[in-house]
Amino acid sequence: MEILFTSLDSFRRRRFTLKGNTSVWMFPIYGCACFLAPVYRLLKDKSPVVRGLAYASLIFTGEYISGKLLSRKNLCPWDYSRSRWHIDRLIRLDYLPCWFFAGLLFERLFKENEGWG
Repeated sequence: MEILFTSLDSFRRRRFTLKGNTSVWMFPIYGCACFLAPVYRLLKDKSPVVRGLAYASLIFTGEYISGKLLSRKNLCPWDYSRSRWHIDRLIRLDYLPCWFFAGLLFERLFKENEGWG
């Protein structure tokens, strides 16, 4: 997902090789999305707006905490300081729609595997 997202940024910059990138550190960070499953179960009767905002908030929190921990050792693979919407260079508030819809996408995966976990 991240490689597709970063390749779209390449497209925006008119670099039509569409190179995307990621870091090995991102695998366990994105793996933490499995912790959204219990939240899905709690919120499944709420509106999509409430659920999406809850997921985005949790994703922002996870991104901030993991970025803070990695930054302590100069290992954080992202730096959002160029965005005027950043918080401590670790999260970008303008990514809210991305995380909103990513959370709802994860939710769809949870629905399809509801018997699991």
